[in-house]
Amino acid sequence: MPAGGFTVSPPTGMEFEAKITPIVVASCVMAATGGLMFGYDIGVSGGVSSMEDFLREFFPTVLRNKHDNEGSNYCKFNDQGLQLFTSSLYLAGLTSTFFASYTTRQLGRRVTMLVAGAFFIIGVIFNGAAHNLGTLIIGRILLGCGVGFANQKRTRTSIPELRPRSAPPDIALV
Repeated sequence: MPAGGFTVSPPTGMEFEAKITPIVVASCVMAATGGLMFGYDIGVSGGVSSMEDFLREFFPTVLRNKHDNEGSNYCKFNDQGLQLFTSSLYLAGLTSTFFASYTTRQLGRRVTMLVAGAFFIIGVIFNGAAHNLGTLIIGRILLGCGVGFANQKRTRTSIPELRPRSAPPDIALV
């Protein structure tokens, strides 16, 4: 049967009958959201870092440069604090992955996912209550730790391993 310009032949081997229950659908959706975290953050942080209210509160020099350089797009957002705001989540995610693999080996996936959720909740609280750049960056670092713990790729992984295991074979897209 043609699908998007490619022919798809039925799989060879055994066919498994599986029920698609609400819990299966919910677990597939939850497992798939793990891969959306980085993309969502890129969109949100990119949009927020260009908002005038955000710049006025946390980066007034960037806001002045943005208004002073009306004709040129060069160096409007040239600020080390803004760069730290943007990159802190990704650096924390990378660094925390190494610790998360140890946690997964020692304590299991469930505890690792709970730790990731705790990092997310605490990071959101810090970012929501931020009134200065330091609190904002601490919140981003905590969010990065949550991303690192949730998306770490090791022999026993959290979200990447849950994706194929949570979907029945007849709806799994590989």
